[in-house]
Amino acid sequence: MNPSKSETPRLDDRDIKILSILQREGRIPKAALAERVNLSATPCWERLRRLEEAGIIESYGARVSLKAFGPTTMVFVQVELESHRAEDFARFEARIKTLPEVIECWAVGGGVDYFCKIVVRLLSDYQALIDSLLAQQIGIKRYYTYVVTMPVKNEPVPVELLAQPSQ
Repeated sequence: MNPSKSETPRLDDRDIKILSILQREGRIPKAALAERVNLSATPCWERLRRLEEAGIIESYGARVSLKAFGPTTMVFVQVELESHRAEDFARFEARIKTLPEVIECWAVGGGVDYFCKIVVRLLSDYQALIDSLLAQQIGIKRYYTYVVTMPVKNEPVPVELLAQPSQ
């Protein structure tokens, strides 16, 4: 029986190690990956396929350095909506999903409704984006801007910790 995306397979230590290595070294050759997790190539590839089919591995990609593009500005924004009806959330989210500058957006509980991570060339580009969103009347009541002055830590998901049983 193949696990579906809604049915998460049980992960063993080798699965966890595979995930951890792939997060940090996505381009590692499959043979090298198999060697690092102490498996022969075919069983390692079968595990990879199982992790992909189960939706545990969502995609493969590269971390791109913002430095390669010259000066850039990263901004975190807290957004509070005027109203909290389902259609208000849907309208805001639909618009945010169309903006390439918004590279991450999370709906959150608490005093605000969303946290967004935005990357633009200049701070004035960010302000133009916000001004445009406010003019479109997508339900923004207030927003708080936090300009990133320097990265401190940006790591992959700690699969080794998350895979440990709850206490």
